[in-house]
Amino acid sequence: MSATVFQNARIVDPARGIDERGSVIVSEGVILAAGAGAHNQGLPENATIVDCQGHAVLPGLVDSRVFIGEPGAEHRETIASASRAAAAGGVTSVIMMPDTTPVIDDVALVEFVKRTAHETAIVNVFPAASVTKGFAGTELSEFGLLHEAGAVMLTEGRSTIANALVMRRALTYARDHDITIAHETQDPNLASSGVMNEGLFASWLGLPGIPREAESIPLTRDLMLAGLTGGRYHAAKISTALSAEAITRAKNAGADVSAGVSINHLTLNENDIGDYRTFFRLSPPLRTEDDRLAMVEALKTGAIDVVVSSHDPQDVDTKRLPFAEAEAGAIGLETLLAAALRLHHNGDLPLMRLVECLSTAPARLFGLPGGSLKSGAPADLVLVDLDAPWIVREAEIRSLSKNTCFEGARMQGRVLQTMVAGRTVYTA
Repeated sequence: MSATVFQNARIVDPARGIDERGSVIVSEGVILAAGAGAHNQGLPENATIVDCQGHAVLPGLVDSRVFIGEPGAEHRETIASASRAAAAGGVTSVIMMPDTTPVIDDVALVEFVKRTAHETAIVNVFPAASVTKGFAGTELSEFGLLHEAGAVMLTEGRSTIANALVMRRALTYARDHDITIAHETQDPNLASSGVMNEGLFASWLGLPGIPREAESIPLTRDLMLAGLTGGRYHAAKISTALSAEAITRAKNAGADVSAGVSINHLTLNENDIGDYRTFFRLSPPLRTEDDRLAMVEALKTGAIDVVVSSHDPQDVDTKRLPFAEAEAGAIGLETLLAAALRLHHNGDLPLMRLVECLSTAPARLFGLPGGSLKSGAPADLVLVDLDAPWIVREAEIRSLSKNTCFEGARMQGRVLQTMVAGRTVYTA
């Protein structure tokens, strides 16, 4: 593996709090030095020199909520195709959700994901396992064995555990095995047959709505149980001001909790649904502009810790339907960084904080390598032209599914090169 030197780069590394002009030196799959003084230690022999022309070098993105069809729905997405989409978007590590057929709830399936990723993926793929067997919400999975096998997170994926006693036992059991439970909350009775945010716009469209409380009520229960048990709890994907307030209260009370938000809920709102556009049928649904602004503010203050793509491939058969009948979900690996940079360009968030939420924080929260450009760290990094304009076109999407919320959108900021363990896996 040859050495690579990125010169004349803007280096942004939240793990060390630096944003400065300098060099990044990579050799044998790890970072030797990165920063203004990196060149002082000399260059490796026969190194490939990359003149970054002032473009940014960031630690590779870590996406902690990625749905993949393999096994069971390979026509929507395979581990290999998802990894190619990730590389094009500057994502060097993904946590794969257990929503597969069968559900990833035993050691053999965790090992299948790891083996398949090793053989076919060009980025790091880390499996998550289910909290309960078969997502039934009753019998807990074997947390200890799953963790030992390589599961980095426990989650019910798209499902919500209804039984508070099961959740209490899960948090206690997970605490004893030093693993995080990530949970997406939606009360099925309150949500009922709703397909978008409850409000005036839903009434205009004649569609059943989902109230914000359908998310915040079970979330509040979970946060109280996290405080009771001392378990490590991650609110996988929040979307409302009510939820952000609940997370803040729990953190202030000393609970070991964190929260994520999808890029869709940071950059889009319910009005984007327009004339029944099913690619905007999401779960949780797109909320009001006030809620979107509340998510941005919560990210700024630290109430929200990580940003995810919530990459969820759906094919034509499940999306080209009347809005109320379409499946929820959108792909997002290839547009995660570019869409997030909208918040930087419009002045909502400093670049340092944005990179922290996309890379450093998720790596830290889930105990993954990467998320930093410090000496000795894996050489997982991305070279980005922060200002390059481009348009999202369906024909250029690498995912097997094309259900993006950003089709035809104008973006500012494009990945030029992605490196994983010192190996270039994507170039523009």
